[in-house]
Amino acid sequence: MNKSLSIILPAKNESASLKILLPELTSLYADAEIIIVNDGSDDDTLSICNKYAVKVINHPYSKGNGASIKSGARFATGEILVFMDADGQHRPDDIKSLLNGIDENHDMVIGARERITHASIPRYVANVFYNKLASYMSGHKIDDLTSGFRAVKADVFKQFLYLLPNGFSYPTTITMALFRSGYSIKYVPISCEQRTGNSHIKLIKDGFKFLLIIFRVTALYSPLKIFFPASLSLFIIGLSYYGYTYFYHGRFTNMGIFIFLTSVIIFLIGLLSEQITFLIYSQNQKKDD
Repeated sequence: MNKSLSIILPAKNESASLKILLPELTSLYADAEIIIVNDGSDDDTLSICNKYAVKVINHPYSKGNGASIKSGARFATGEILVFMDADGQHRPDDIKSLLNGIDENHDMVIGARERITHASIPRYVANVFYNKLASYMSGHKIDDLTSGFRAVKADVFKQFLYLLPNGFSYPTTITMALFRSGYSIKYVPISCEQRTGNSHIKLIKDGFKFLLIIFRVTALYSPLKIFFPASLSLFIIGLSYYGYTYFYHGRFTNMGIFIFLTSVIIFLIGLLSEQITFLIYSQNQKKDD
C-alpha cells in the first residue's frame, strides 16, 4: 500500500493493555501515524503513550468512544484510517487483512469477529439480531455491525462525521450510512483476544441505543423501510377488523375506517420522506462531483 496510514485508538483507562499493544503496533507500523485519543483517563494511560512514538489527543474529560473516534479522524493526516480498540482485543497482525481489502478498491473493510470471540451468549445473540435487522434496513448483508476494527478511506469517512454519535455506536452508524450511500464495504474474518479490564458497554442500555441508531440512520436514508411495514401491518389489521365486523355485525365500523386511513397516511408520509431524502442525497452528490 502506497497511501499514507493513520491508526486511531480511543483509550479510556487502558494503560494495562497499551503496555502490550503499543510496542507491537509501533514495531509493525513504524511509518504509520499512530494516534491515541486519551478520553479523560484517570490511570497512567498518558505516561505509557509518552514512551512510544505515537501522537496523543487528550480529552479533558470522558466524551465517549464516538467522540474519541471523531477527534482522531479530524486530527489524522493519513489517506487511510484504521480504527482499533485499545483494550487488547484487536491484533495488529490483522491490520494487513484490512488494508488488503482497501487495495481491492473497497471504501471500508471491517474485521468480522468469529462466534467464539463474542464475550457472552447474550451479547452474541444481541449481535446476531442487530446484524439481521441492519441487513434488512440497509439492503446488504452485514456480518458484524458493531465491530470497531476497521479500515476506511479518510475522505469517505470524514463525510459522515456529523452523523456519528458520541457514544459506543459509531460502528453501527458509519456502516449503515456507507451502505445506504452506495459505498463498497467488505468484511474479513478476525479472531479477537480476551480484552484487558472490564468492558465499558452495558448490554441492555447500549443495546437499546444501537436499536435506535439503526432506525435513525434508516429513516435518514431509506424511510420506506420503516414506514411501509408499519402501514402494511395496519392495513392487514384494518382488513381483518372489517371482515370480523362484516360477518358478525353486517356493517363497516368507524374504527375500521380509522385504521384504513391511518395506514394510508403512514404510507404517504413514508413516500414523501423517501422523496425528500432522495433530493437531499442527489444535491449532496452534485456538490461532491
